[in-house]
Amino acid sequence: MTPAAVCPECNGTGWKIVEREEVSGATRCGCVSVERASRVMGEAEIPPLYANASFENFLLPRDNPIAYRELTEVFLAVRGYAREFPNTKRPGLLLMGASGTGKTHLAVAAFRALLGKGFEGLFFDYQNLLDRIRSGYDKESNLGDKEAYREALDKDVLLLDDLGAHRVSDWVEDTVTSIITHRCNNSKPLIATTNLIDADAGFATYEKSGTGVVDHRTTLTERIGPRARSRLFEMCLVIKMPLIEDYRVRKQRS
Repeated sequence: MTPAAVCPECNGTGWKIVEREEVSGATRCGCVSVERASRVMGEAEIPPLYANASFENFLLPRDNPIAYRELTEVFLAVRGYAREFPNTKRPGLLLMGASGTGKTHLAVAAFRALLGKGFEGLFFDYQNLLDRIRSGYDKESNLGDKEAYREALDKDVLLLDDLGAHRVSDWVEDTVTSIITHRCNNSKPLIATTNLIDADAGFATYEKSGTGVVDHRTTLTERIGPRARSRLFEMCLVIKMPLIEDYRVRKQRS
């Protein structure tokens, strides 16, 4: 095994001596923040597929002027959220839209930017989180599963991917409401993505006079309940993704 490299600036102590106006003093070495950032990123449990997702490598559809303009607006809004974080008024971010629009890439890019600022966070696929919380009720489950619910409540930043992708039940609604309400009440940021729709995000969930246009997909309220949905909109910058070519297809082609 190759031994870990020792920082030449502090010789592994985490402190280095500096001279200011003929006075010596100790200050934190830059390697400390680098090591912490690496640890925080490693503990965030970002899936390998998105481990390197960033604003720098997000692909915009430059061959489609309309899609390019619309997605650029979304991109700038999400990047602005990350740059201005923390925002105490709306600490969260909710990306809504169809599959393949780049929601998860942008969510993880923002998430990683917040981790880079020193905040600790955790990525959860929505279905996996519920499965782990449910298994926590099993006496045979391991400690990690028993703590999934507590981690979802208390981590500095929580990323929930594919929010609402689960059949509706009282247990699911109560669990999700509890997590979102706790985080909202304690100003703990939540970044979420969802394929579900909502009228307040600009989806046509009812007929607008004379248009005959109605989007009959399942709404966010139908999947997570009105209380959780209300708190989510209260705490989050809500962004509707434009209808564009599948992001995964575009990425593979490039």
